[in-house]
Amino acid sequence: MTTNHGPAPFATARLDAEPLRVAYADEMAAVLADPALYAFTGGAPESAERLRARYARQTAGSPDPDELWWNWVLRIRDEGRLAGYVQATVRGSGAEIAWVIGTEHQGRGYATEAARGLVAHLLGGGAVRTVVAHVHPDHAASAAVAAAAGLVRTGEWEDGEERWRRGER
Repeated sequence: MTTNHGPAPFATARLDAEPLRVAYADEMAAVLADPALYAFTGGAPESAERLRARYARQTAGSPDPDELWWNWVLRIRDEGRLAGYVQATVRGSGAEIAWVIGTEHQGRGYATEAARGLVAHLLGGGAVRTVVAHVHPDHAASAAVAAAAGLVRTGEWEDGEERWRRGER
């Protein structure tokens, strides 16, 4: 699941999940450029320069030694282009996950495929036993992705988002 330098890559039927590198910032800035992408999460598109700075912080790792920041970009294998990212914050045997697919690539099942692949990757290594995602109550597409990845609603809320969980309690 991990290497000495961070998360291990993984693959799904159509996507290659490659560990985040600062060098991806230019391409990812274009993938994440649509303001509509932030309707449920808040924020706005970031420039390549800002993404480079954020990716440098993320790849350096958490300042908390008990927390791991694992981030992957998603490459559409047949096209060679990046389509979005997945991430996991791992603490103990639990991981909190998120997924984002650029607007241009939505509607093709990539988010579901990526989330399923991420959950399988995390749970398949043995160290992670619980996976949690936070989904905005009005974001039907993300709720469908969470359900397809085997997560279930918990009825718990945090910062206006519902917690979905798979694995041990």
